[in-house]
Amino acid sequence: MALPVLATYRLQLRGESSGFAFTFADAENLLEYLDELGVSHLYLSPITTAVRGSSHGYDVADPTAVSPELGGPEGLARLAAAARERGLGLIVDIVPNHVGIDQPEQNPWWWDALRHGRSSPYAAFFDIDWDLDQDGRIVLPVLGSDEDTAALQVDGDVLRLGDLAFPIAPGTAAGTGPEVHDRQHYRLVGWRNGVCGYRRFFSITSLAGLRQEDPAVFDAGHAEVARWFADGLVDGVRVDHPDGLSDPCGYLTRLRALVGPDAWIVIEKILAPDEALEPTLPVAGTTGYDVLREVGGIFVDPAGAPALTALVESAGVDYEAMPELLAELKIRSATETLGSELRRLRRSVVAVAGADHPLLPDAVAALLSHIGVYRSDYPGLAAIMPTALAETQAGAPQLAPALEVLAAALARGGEPATRLQQLCGAVTAKASEDCLFYRDARLVSLNEVGGEPSRFGVGAAEFHQSAATRARLWPQAMTTLTTHDTKRGEDVRARIGVLSQVPSLWTEFVSRWEVQAPSPDAATGRFLWQNIFGVWPLNGEVTDELRQRLHAYAEKAIREASLRTSWNDPDAEFEDAVHRWLETVLDGPVAGQLTELVAQLNSHAASDALGQKLLALTVPGVPDIYQGTELWDDSLVDPDNRRPVDYAARRAALQVLQHPKLRVVTTALRLRRAHPGCFLRGAYTPVLADGEAAEHTVAFRRGEDIVVAVTRWTVRLAEKGWGNTVLPLPNGTWKDTLTGAIAAGPTAAAQLFADLPVVLLERHHD
Repeated sequence: MALPVLATYRLQLRGESSGFAFTFADAENLLEYLDELGVSHLYLSPITTAVRGSSHGYDVADPTAVSPELGGPEGLARLAAAARERGLGLIVDIVPNHVGIDQPEQNPWWWDALRHGRSSPYAAFFDIDWDLDQDGRIVLPVLGSDEDTAALQVDGDVLRLGDLAFPIAPGTAAGTGPEVHDRQHYRLVGWRNGVCGYRRFFSITSLAGLRQEDPAVFDAGHAEVARWFADGLVDGVRVDHPDGLSDPCGYLTRLRALVGPDAWIVIEKILAPDEALEPTLPVAGTTGYDVLREVGGIFVDPAGAPALTALVESAGVDYEAMPELLAELKIRSATETLGSELRRLRRSVVAVAGADHPLLPDAVAALLSHIGVYRSDYPGLAAIMPTALAETQAGAPQLAPALEVLAAALARGGEPATRLQQLCGAVTAKASEDCLFYRDARLVSLNEVGGEPSRFGVGAAEFHQSAATRARLWPQAMTTLTTHDTKRGEDVRARIGVLSQVPSLWTEFVSRWEVQAPSPDAATGRFLWQNIFGVWPLNGEVTDELRQRLHAYAEKAIREASLRTSWNDPDAEFEDAVHRWLETVLDGPVAGQLTELVAQLNSHAASDALGQKLLALTVPGVPDIYQGTELWDDSLVDPDNRRPVDYAARRAALQVLQHPKLRVVTTALRLRRAHPGCFLRGAYTPVLADGEAAEHTVAFRRGEDIVVAVTRWTVRLAEKGWGNTVLPLPNGTWKDTLTGAIAAGPTAAAQLFADLPVVLLERHHD
């Protein structure tokens, strides 16, 4: 019988070959701690066999087998049994959209498809473009240049080039490497050609898309998942990026039938701020990026927008032009980064419509720039496509004939419609998350997966309405603050968010720093200064680890931004200048001033960090605690957020319970255990403060027995105080589970928040 999912704890599993291991056995050693912490389930990163050396597990090489590096099926069974003995369950991350092919010999399906071509039983498992090559070979963009084929060597039934290995078709091994290569079912080409013979995960050539719409593929790829449920090993799954599939609705319907009606299914569906999750999906909800935006945004002070906008514009950025920039980035992503997918889509459109137009690629790219969601073919989003077509034609009338050809193909459904939606999601991700979010430097805590930086925070009305809607429609959706994909950890975002309260102070410091340590590029500097501030240690100690982390982050950030350098064409001169600048910051007078500013704002950052943590644990939904974030966390984007976690320190902290964040986490989790009805099925009712500082608190009631209140915008609050502000508590007597204080009726905010900036009230029975 499945255990009810009350709260999860995310663990990033890793094999020994990744550099450091965290296996099923390591997870088993944490069971006592996690039970005491108060979660109901361990939430495991992908556990099927990944490419050797994987640090995350999403590059699954064999979805039919539990990873031997993690402990194999026996280790999984032991972990599940030990967890069950403690009343805990397991949730597992599954990856239906793609598999890892970076090392082809490690992926049996891909190896066989390369070896036997169309005659392979696995050829139809992959979304291969058999028409791209005139000889019907699979085009693999894995070489530095086309000329590298001259260095291919025959090694038995394998073709080798350095560390790369590819299978040789039976009876074709005679001759030199290049001669043998010409006889294969695949053709190796330079990656700069911009062609790829299979659908990828976004633009990552080492991840090949799967055709889950084929029942044979679904059955083969989910046999192991089915076994987990049949054997009672797991209680639910998290589905990675279903938007990449040809038919997410159909896939999720089949998955629900496979795992049963009681299994908890959450999906990594990234929603736009004004997009509702498709109500017909047979899932519990999303993995919580929507909640992350709302919870973090409620602490952003809208009064800071003008000054922070001006600071960005002082670096030569026209901030009002950001929507146009996003449109340009989408068009560039479609035509360049994902040009191979766009050309395949065009061929599909022409074949179905029976017509072509020279501007068809331009029309598709422009159309995608008018679609603000990852994909628009969910039933509830039916109005988006005609609206986008209208806007595209209005903005570029010359595209009208090409749009008509596209519409003729889309009207028939099938392959063109599917490929357009798959391309839409990839374009959206590459343009926004992987580029714009590394350029927009107004308030970088807003630049998060599922975020919308142009919306400067979240108002209380929006926050309450979203939470009430989720309580009604998706009460068991996941809520989260940090994931393996977040651009910055939750506490880093909380600290950066405080800058919205002190924009003039921040402008003053940045202006001084740009004189003492001028950044190589003003716009890049505006972005990196906030991130450096976000992770700067309170004690000011610049360790080797901090130095290495900031250099690695800066390099990733400037390459993703693609302003002065990029992954494909790195500008060594500019990158060296950025690294030299970082050294100047770390070792010069700016370091001391950073420490001074962090100390000055630390209490406000901590207040917001505690507030957003308590909200994430108590708003409607099932909260997830990302590994280690029960204490302060200074992580940046991956792989920084997958560093080893010091669980000895966390065990010790849980025993004494003095750490304010851990105190909030474990108190809220234990309260969820005590009142599952309030949190899983209870209503969400806003509680409105009254008085001159009412805007500085956000409060609500869960069910009949829980009231939550948090403090915000504490810089201004510290200046003026609570004054006559009161929170009208519901009838009865209430006990703050964090401090033990008792309250009843209209209670002064100054009294409620005397010890902590957050309160978690439980109905008190004398």
